[in-house]
Amino acid sequence: MKKIIILLAIVFVFVSCKDEVIKKPNRFIEKETMINIMYDLAVLDGIKYQNPASLDSFKINPKKYIYKKYKVDSLQFAQSNIYYASNYEEYSAIIDQINIRLVATKAEVTALIKAQTKKKKPIKKAILPKSKELDSLELSQKKSL
Repeated sequence: MKKIIILLAIVFVFVSCKDEVIKKPNRFIEKETMINIMYDLAVLDGIKYQNPASLDSFKINPKKYIYKKYKVDSLQFAQSNIYYASNYEEYSAIIDQINIRLVATKAEVTALIKAQTKKKKPIKKAILPKSKELDSLELSQKKSL
């Protein structure tokens, strides 16, 4: 009998641990939107640290821009972020998806930069050894002057 009670107590503890630690907020941000918000924040933070003058010159506040773009407020974002963070597996999956998008975007930008630099490289003229034809051309140019 004691073994059954102990077993039931252990099962009860494990079942009770599955309950949500934090309740879902009233104005909850869906997972896909949250991923987009966090991705945009990561990109804007990267811009802010790599080239702070770019955001300052356009007078962009990254967080206000994101809140306006996704029609959320700071409290709604904070509560939804805490809710997702309370579930480690869910939050880890969100972060993984953001990282995958960032890596893909970095690869695209790198490819575009390489293509752009190839277009901008000046064509180097081949250095030809002086031949009799070049000498005669130079002579005709000197005579015309």
